[in-house]
Amino acid sequence: MTTDTTTEADSTQSGEVLGVTDAALEKVLAIRAGEEGPETLGLRVEVVGSQGVDYQYDLSLESLSEVPEGDLVYGLGELRVIIPAASVEPLRGAMLDLPTTSGQGGLVIRNPNKPNPLAGLDLQLEGTVPEKVQALFETSVNPSLASHGGYATLVGFDEEKGEVFITMGGGCQGCAMSRATLTQGIREAVKEAIPEVNEVVDVTDHTAGDNPYFT
Repeated sequence: MTTDTTTEADSTQSGEVLGVTDAALEKVLAIRAGEEGPETLGLRVEVVGSQGVDYQYDLSLESLSEVPEGDLVYGLGELRVIIPAASVEPLRGAMLDLPTTSGQGGLVIRNPNKPNPLAGLDLQLEGTVPEKVQALFETSVNPSLASHGGYATLVGFDEEKGEVFITMGGGCQGCAMSRATLTQGIREAVKEAIPEVNEVVDVTDHTAGDNPYFT
């Protein structure tokens, strides 16, 4: 599985969290058909961690009669999808699909949500706002982007408006997912860690990217 979250089964909650394309649904049902008692199994999708600016997932076929209390179960055609309670919000609005790259197997999750790169970190940022932003990039943001071969660079700060201007390089330059990375990852990280910042503006020339990273 690559990447670019019940109640008891007899009391299924309504409300789709993770969508499934027709092609992916067909593949999952074909895999399920090879299992004993396929009609008793649902597709369990769980967020199990993060790597860089993306979540990591675990997909498995699980018995509908053994779904833990508090998890979400809902139907998509012939398939029941099981989402652990802790994975509901990280997966809300995501889509399970087949890879677009020719010859690539498995399934992909296209998720607009991104993990918080500051989670679990005890940051001590000091100095001017630009110095704080630079320290944040060096200690948290760029190590996360490095898994995509990318990095962010501070290029300016408008003190009156509280706006930070950045460029994104390496695998992030020209990447179709870079806007989502900025919105869901970098912007939230900077604004959370540095209250003086009201907005983060990407001024990268993304038309100049040579080797963008796609998910």
